[in-house]
Amino acid sequence: MTNPRLALLFVAPALLFLIAVLGWPLVQAVILSFQNVGVIGTEGEWIGFDNYAAVLGGSNFWRALGRSLLWVVANAIVQTAVALGVALILHQKFPGVRVARTWIILTWIVPTVVVVIIWRWLLSTSGGMVNPLLIQAGIIQRPIGFFATRESAMTTLVLINSWRWFPFVALMMLAGLTRIPSDLYEAARIDGATAWKRFTRITWPLLQPTLMMLGVVGTLLSFNVFDVIWLLTAGGPSQATQTLPVLIYETAFKGYRLSEAATVSVLTSLLLMGFALLATRAMTASEEAR
Repeated sequence: MTNPRLALLFVAPALLFLIAVLGWPLVQAVILSFQNVGVIGTEGEWIGFDNYAAVLGGSNFWRALGRSLLWVVANAIVQTAVALGVALILHQKFPGVRVARTWIILTWIVPTVVVVIIWRWLLSTSGGMVNPLLIQAGIIQRPIGFFATRESAMTTLVLINSWRWFPFVALMMLAGLTRIPSDLYEAARIDGATAWKRFTRITWPLLQPTLMMLGVVGTLLSFNVFDVIWLLTAGGPSQATQTLPVLIYETAFKGYRLSEAATVSVLTSLLLMGFALLATRAMTASEEAR
């Protein structure tokens, strides 16, 4: 019989560390959101909910929220599709599969700055490799400015971010695939089930717990992505890629409205905590139903 007090004693150091690292800054952000501080280190007056009224009553927050939701959904679709295909390939037995499983993680462990430099060079209209290859293939007639228009900038960022993160998702899916009993596939083959039926009747249903977990974690991680967006487009062009993290940074360090930025941070945290709570309950209900 597990002793609850002993268990709490073991996890207490980790809980205290999390409170110190995450809880205290969050409390400070909440306090700051009720003041009118403009620059870090300056004193501010207590103004109550004025910052919340200004943020929720303005259009910048809602537009940035819409872009963040678009960013999360687009990344989820692209990463899931690519990662699932790669995971299914790596789940097969072929020469070099162990090497492939190891090296696929390379794009995920490369530092963000290196990723940005590589893709800036590849997609450059002067000296990049992608535009000449597309022209030689007859796909385009003239070089494309991948970060020049609102639509192309967001699409390009989604593809770059998905390229970086899909190996991690693929490995998690591969771990889920390895937990599916091979006897089920053997029985399905004996019964004459095609590869598509084996996927839809066995692989996809039994992979749902892994996909749900990745959906929660991936949403939280994608929503908070700042570095790739800022280093490649800085929220442009014309704020087309200004997600909530970018809006928070610009409001605090370019607009010198620290309290307003803290307000957006608090609202974003509440949204993400609400999503995490609902998703966790849905996952628990799904597990209990099984």
